[in-house]
Amino acid sequence: MASFATLDALAGRFSEARVLVRLDLNSPIEDGTVQDNRRFERHARTVSELAGAGHRVVCLAHQGRPGRDDFTHLDQHAGILSDYLDRDVQYVDDICGATAIDAIADAEPGEVLLLDNVRMHDDELADRDPEAHADADLVTTLAEAADAYVNDAYSAAHRGHASLVGFPHVLPAYAGRVMETEYEANSAIATREFDGQVTMVVGGTKATDVIQVMDAIGDKVDAFCLGGIAGELFLRAAGHPVGHDVGGSDRFDEQWERNEETIRAVLDERGDQIHLPLDLAYADEYEQRAEIALWQIDEKSTSFLDVGSASIDSYRDIVADSEAVFVKGALGVFEDERFADGTVGVLEAIADTDCFSVVGGGDTSRAIGMYGLDEADFSHVSIAGGAYIRALTGEPLVAVETLENCRPKTEA
Repeated sequence: MASFATLDALAGRFSEARVLVRLDLNSPIEDGTVQDNRRFERHARTVSELAGAGHRVVCLAHQGRPGRDDFTHLDQHAGILSDYLDRDVQYVDDICGATAIDAIADAEPGEVLLLDNVRMHDDELADRDPEAHADADLVTTLAEAADAYVNDAYSAAHRGHASLVGFPHVLPAYAGRVMETEYEANSAIATREFDGQVTMVVGGTKATDVIQVMDAIGDKVDAFCLGGIAGELFLRAAGHPVGHDVGGSDRFDEQWERNEETIRAVLDERGDQIHLPLDLAYADEYEQRAEIALWQIDEKSTSFLDVGSASIDSYRDIVADSEAVFVKGALGVFEDERFADGTVGVLEAIADTDCFSVVGGGDTSRAIGMYGLDEADFSHVSIAGGAYIRALTGEPLVAVETLENCRPKTEA
């Protein structure tokens, strides 16, 4: 368990305080419109708890990166966040200038402000260590206007940006409810002991992430069920004629060249733990779902978009025998209903058990809502991507470390 202070400690120390709260509201943008997503609802719990206790809540968040199409202001984010609260969120078109400082000073107990995109300030993405970030103008200016700091942005906790690591050095610092619950659930594979079988379902398009996880936590996992690009690359290493680019795709060969040595080493060392697809699905000449068994594949001539029925049945049985299941990445292109069988089938199998379960990896968790599954049937559905990977592999999260390291000052 992490040793950071939480909102429980803040409640015992402050009354009607001005609290800076770092959220991660980074969202897809379609035709200029910010899309609602699970992050707003999750972070609303922390914001609502603080505002309900009479604190003046000043939210910091980011959207996109400089130079990208989704790098924009946060006025729409304020409207979406307010929909999940029992109060309005006042958007402040400033970050740490006079307009922002005046708005913070004028805030009444229970009011919620959202400052503008923190990545629009030069200090946020500057290449500095946490202690140096504490001396940045962004941090010192806002810290002077606040009484406490809460980091609720677990999904960005692997990034050493100013608003994530600077404030704990200059303000009493606490973990919000998202930070607290995400860290506990996502670290469970490394920190908890399970009496029964531990299974990990791994897929998605980023094979490097999957391979790193398998290599790092193989001693903690009894069964890996593979799909997606990683599944095909492992099949290629096992001698099957798949895992190659076809029809203009460019996702397989480059990742194979980069990871071949590690894939072969993991397969050689942990072959008895690894369950590879028995069949694969593709779009036939009529654009319908079709499946082919591995032994029938002489060469790859089309893109495979999901695992097949035999694979799904096999993975369902493995899940049913598990005490804990962790999911990282989709087994197929579930956004297309024709190729959602693998991803949804395994999620349904997990939901039908009483095992401890964590579903993570950004896009994968979207399948739960898309296909009418109940989030309550899973122990935890993570909103994190990169931070989830690091938690699984045991790598440090700099924002979490900063909260832990600064706890003595917070409790002084």
